Amino acid sequence: MNIVAIIPARMASSRFPGKPMALIHGIPMIGHVCHRTRMCKILTETYVATCDQEICEYIECIGGKAIMTADTHERCSDRTSEAMLKIETDIGGRVDIVVMVQGDEPMVTPEMIEQSIAPMMKDSSIQVVNLMAQIHTIEEFEDPNEVKVVVGLDNRALYFSREPIPSRKKGITDVPMLKQVCIIPFRRDYLLKFNAMLSTPLEKIESVDMMRILEHGDDVHMVRTDSETLSVDTSADLHRVERLMEADRLMISYR
Repeated sequence: MNIVAIIPARMASSRFPGKPMALIHGIPMIGHVCHRTRMCKILTETYVATCDQEICEYIECIGGKAIMTADTHERCSDRTSEAMLKIETDIGGRVDIVVMVQGDEPMVTPEMIEQSIAPMMKDSSIQVVNLMAQIHTIEEFEDPNEVKVVVGLDNRALYFSREPIPSRKKGITDVPMLKQVCIIPFRRDYLLKFNAMLSTPLEKIESVDMMRILEHGDDVHMVRTDSETLSVDTSADLHRVERLMEADRLMISYR
């Protein structure tokens, strides 16, 4: 199968402007994501999709592949879709699965990407997968920058929220605390279908794209990863990630 990873990234982040080029141990964050994603052997190729020349030039200087996209995209999936269609034109063929790896996941590992793709390799009916990971602190559970998810017994997502779900206010404090990890494989045609879907009320209320899928009656298959990971939404997150990566085994190979 032709499985490509696309890392959408832009400098104009509303919460953390310039975030992709913020340094972690002397390396821009987007460099960490690119280097680590490229280590996944199941991928045919890895690309960074961006509207910023600065990011494009940096990725090319470290030996990566960058695709320039429009600067009008509001959602990562739209940027990913544009890049995918450009890639297909360049290679003269179709992509089977697109793994959208958010550019603010500097602790991504090849194993996490493989875990996310595995259900699709076994079941052709699965159209989209999200990783999820354990939340270890109440502070992180209550952080609105962290997207929480609750799942059914079949590991399909029931709901996503920036609020702490499920509730701890009913007397049960030992609740499953799970967060979305933004490594999201789409089957090629489903990514195009997703972007063509009308935005939905709960998607807007929660500010979580995956709610659109649930509101339209489709499934989001969730996969649990035990890898320690933290996305970077703020400068405080950047410092936390830098501490967590001090003894990182993968970073040694590309520093």
